[in-house]
Amino acid sequence: MTDFNKEFKGKSILVTGGTGSIGSEIVRQLATFEPKTIRVFARSEYAHYKLKQEFGPEKNHLVRFIIGDIRDKSRLRLAMENIDVVFHAAAMKHVDICDNDPFEAVATNILGTQNIISVARDSGVEKVVAISTDKAANPEGVLGVSKLMAEKLILNSYYYRGNTKTKYTCVRFGNVLGSSGSILPLIKNQILKNGQVTVTDPNMTRFVMTIPQAVNLVLLAAVLTKGQEIFVLKMPAIKLGDLVKSAIKHYSGIFGKNPSEIKTKIMGLRKGEKKHEHLLAHHEAESVLETKEMYVLTPREDVWGYNHKSQYTGQRKKANRSYSSEFARKLSQKQILGLLKEVDGGLQTV
Repeated sequence: MTDFNKEFKGKSILVTGGTGSIGSEIVRQLATFEPKTIRVFARSEYAHYKLKQEFGPEKNHLVRFIIGDIRDKSRLRLAMENIDVVFHAAAMKHVDICDNDPFEAVATNILGTQNIISVARDSGVEKVVAISTDKAANPEGVLGVSKLMAEKLILNSYYYRGNTKTKYTCVRFGNVLGSSGSILPLIKNQILKNGQVTVTDPNMTRFVMTIPQAVNLVLLAAVLTKGQEIFVLKMPAIKLGDLVKSAIKHYSGIFGKNPSEIKTKIMGLRKGEKKHEHLLAHHEAESVLETKEMYVLTPREDVWGYNHKSQYTGQRKKANRSYSSEFARKLSQKQILGLLKEVDGGLQTV
């Protein structure tokens, strides 16, 4: 079991997007590992207020709340003073919104990530862990392309390293069940309000993970990183139709509704959306190590002067093909129901 206490005790840590579903859980978990300070950096005043109320005055000495936007390099520079580790969770993450507002997606996901890299380098930060998405593998929409570009910036930051010590790495998520703006809160509200659930395509498949699983991967990446990797958790997949059926059964009982009376409406794929996702792109297979829990995409070049492939414990073998949700192990409806019960306490209405 990884000793996170050893990694984070006494450290000063910045979490961008620290009031979001993932960012706030990173903050909660970090607070248990005796860091020196945690700075929560995000632009929503109300989200800051809610998280500050959750922690209460007894945590004022530990958690510092900073209003700011990663697009604002000068504000970011102030927030990153004397910081040891940065968790970069700030992003635009919705497929349709990124397609409708591509300039904004570029400004946040690409230029904002460039700001993180530059300021961390100038500030002497030890490690930067950036959060990406499986939509960056073989991307089709603006979200996937912008997150792929953010990954490339992180991975190629060694060209700008010079004599600085900063290590940069990425983690690649699947769909995080229960996170704000995800499908579960949407289904929950549709059942509650009008009893009709919209679904893009029942045969669509997605990789899924819970918020604690996602955050554990982020923290583990901070411990394991040697620089310029992408860490990908091995995840099961679901059929969207199975998820919807399980969610209707689960939430109709909670809301006192008859599941047979709840209708579904097929909407079709949205612009920029794929029917199946990939954890790994085809061209990445040659750079992948496979362990029991995850894939590690190592640099193609020996960027730090040692062999990355000798630095990781566990089963060392190359993945022989990209990992598609179409062919991945699928959760049964019974397993999905168990997962819904696990994540339901963390769901947010939208």
